[in-house]
Amino acid sequence: MDGKQIGKVFFVGAGPGAGDLITLRGARLLGRADVVLHDALTDPALRELAPKAHWVHVGKRGYRDSTVQVEINALMVKHASRGALVVRLKGGDPSVFGRLEEELQALHAAGIPTEVVPGVTAALAAAAATQRPLTRRGSGRSVSLTTAVTQAGTVQAGRRADTEVFYMAGQRLAELSRRLLAAGWPADTPVLVVSRALWPDQIASDHTVATLPAASVLHSARPAVVTVGVGAAALALDQVSAALPSTLVPEREP
Repeated sequence: MDGKQIGKVFFVGAGPGAGDLITLRGARLLGRADVVLHDALTDPALRELAPKAHWVHVGKRGYRDSTVQVEINALMVKHASRGALVVRLKGGDPSVFGRLEEELQALHAAGIPTEVVPGVTAALAAAAATQRPLTRRGSGRSVSLTTAVTQAGTVQAGRRADTEVFYMAGQRLAELSRRLLAAGWPADTPVLVVSRALWPDQIASDHTVATLPAASVLHSARPAVVTVGVGAAALALDQVSAALPSTLVPEREP
């Protein structure tokens, strides 16, 4: 572009909560960044990794004021065209419901080099925070990541895997419950709702498909993921003890 050196845009997954969940590669790129375009749900503590960078908030939040996608695309192209190393810092993982495709297309069309650095997505964070494995030997062989709300604003749900994790459903839990029942999930299927997973103020609550609407009170106005099926069930500790050699099973109080 007019003989000027072109910069590069790195899409970095910040992880789901506390700043130290970012990958080492992501942290190192922040240290080199000239400009950081960051989402709303990234930990402000990450600024310490890029004290010399120009930080620009371009967050999108459901039912709140958000930066339009066209503006985000234009900012990335503008800064990279001027030779800047740009970090597009996204909550969770860039490739999971992060509009990565649209942003990559805009940059490729402008001839801007790009690289994607993965991060921990909210489904994995919720599973880790509550110690609920998403896959279970013999019962949980498949996992589906789904956005509960369509582009048209309607709530949809299916039954495609042993464990399904629904993103962006926190404000529509009663509707999601009805959709899950209509899709064939039994009413007593376990459901786990985790809001602000791996943040200090995390809330996790157990429900069933039928009682899921009650979770709205706990998780109102908080970013949440909803896990349905095998991966939502609490650990069966009695089964674990039965499977261990007797010498490894801790003695219980009488």
